[in-house]
Amino acid sequence: MNKKKLIAGLLILLSGILWGCMGLFVRPLNAKGLTSWDIVFIRASLTTFFMAILLLVRDRSLFKIKLKDLWCFLGTGLLSIVFFNMCYFKEITIAPLSVAAILLYTAPAFVMLLSAFLFKEKLTKAKVLALLLSFVGLMFVTGVFKSTERMTLKMLLIGLGAGLGYALYSIFGRYALERGYGSYTISFYTFLFATFATAFAVRPFKIAAVVGGSWKSVVLVIIFALVSTIVPYLTYTIGLKSVENGQASIIASIEPVMASFIGILWFHEKMSLSMLIGIILVLAGIVVSNLDISVALLLRRWFYTQSCSNKEVKKY
Repeated sequence: MNKKKLIAGLLILLSGILWGCMGLFVRPLNAKGLTSWDIVFIRASLTTFFMAILLLVRDRSLFKIKLKDLWCFLGTGLLSIVFFNMCYFKEITIAPLSVAAILLYTAPAFVMLLSAFLFKEKLTKAKVLALLLSFVGLMFVTGVFKSTERMTLKMLLIGLGAGLGYALYSIFGRYALERGYGSYTISFYTFLFATFATAFAVRPFKIAAVVGGSWKSVVLVIIFALVSTIVPYLTYTIGLKSVENGQASIIASIEPVMASFIGILWFHEKMSLSMLIGIILVLAGIVVSNLDISVALLLRRWFYTQSCSNKEVKKY
């Protein structure tokens, strides 16, 4: 495999792993009385703050964006981050967690379809197989097969909305990359707009009381922002430069697998046979997705070699 694409795939895999660690921070903060929106605001505002410092130190020109490109960052910040969280948090209040999770992970399918239409990415057999393996695996991991509750139209639409919102980061992020913006600029403006949008739904005094209550809470939210947001969004956006959107979304589906491992190792949740089967299927989907990258590169290299050989023959 091309070294650049391999590194990009590993960066996206790292993003999914770090997103999967979110429960280590969300559960303690939730136990202290913070709502989901409070936690989203903390993530977004701290990410904006740290990214601003990073841009000031690294290169102040990275703050510059063209007014005509503003829609790219409104897309990643509002239509993706805020819309996705709004739908997902609503979904988990009206549907079983397993149903909410599996509908959220329709995101790779949305990414593939939208990328095929907008960016002319090919829907190869390997991509479709990888998508199916990952999706069925996630159904096993989340235990949706065991759910006895019926899915209503409202559950379905809101859950699909969460999946669509989750997918839109890859779409608008790709547009921003194509316009020459780097991962630092994209991450900063994404969470700047997300901060403004979520500020109206939070309880500032409660956040101040919880976060300012002890130095441990301050350290917790700082590490939370770094591990669950700043690093994974930067590595994911960097990875998008060299890996197609559809493949990136499949690789990132390692997130719920990592979340399952965190639940087992940290919160002493039990590993069921269904979960084990699901994890194996998700990992198989990631492998197939990466094999698709390798095959495409090998074919491209072969055709290039053949064309060069033909040119040499013609010379003589």
